[in-house]
Amino acid sequence: MDFYKLSKTVLFQGATPEETEQMLSCLKAGKRKYKKEEMIYRAGEVVSCVGVVLSGSVLIENDDIWGNRSVLERAGEGEIFAETYASIPDQKMIVNVIAAEDTEILFLNVGKMLHICSNSCIFHNKLIENLLQVSAQKNLALSRRIFNTSSKSIRGRLLSYLSNQAVLCNSKEFDIPFNRQQLADYLSVDRSALSKELGKMSKEGLVYVKKNHFRLLSVQELFEGES
Repeated sequence: MDFYKLSKTVLFQGATPEETEQMLSCLKAGKRKYKKEEMIYRAGEVVSCVGVVLSGSVLIENDDIWGNRSVLERAGEGEIFAETYASIPDQKMIVNVIAAEDTEILFLNVGKMLHICSNSCIFHNKLIENLLQVSAQKNLALSRRIFNTSSKSIRGRLLSYLSNQAVLCNSKEFDIPFNRQQLADYLSVDRSALSKELGKMSKEGLVYVKKNHFRLLSVQELFEGES
């Protein structure tokens, strides 16, 4: 395992590769590879391990009983998932975690993470701090999704999402982490209707779109069109 690369992830940031290797021996670490669209965690399961994405990416999705799917979050290389569920004993998951592409996951026991081990690892307290920071960032991401889906119109939802992405990337040109279907699921809209609205916005000279690459061409007119 590349302990240098792992030490640069959000969970182990601040640790040396040697400290990271020592921590893994305490956390009952285990790796597993998944094929694209393979289920990693299923709604209704009780889990005890947080997942660290070593390569690839995963989608956190919610499916209702009518088969409607909502993408809540995407975790890419170096990011984590299921930390909240793993931290609460006997808490059943209400989401599915699915490999968005061929993916390798490192699983770490959260119970071991939250209790100082007998080896008195120097980095253990920092690991807990990192976990809390990541959880806070996840709460912000969920808050952004609430804002992004609050508009009644598809254009309004797109404007909110694209605006947030521009701010996060500090640029009017950026790539988003979703394909067209995933973006539709994230915004809770129909894919064909989403594509139609993006087509309109492109013809109006407001945005340039190519797959998951966006460039906001006329920001002022873009938002005037929604008012």
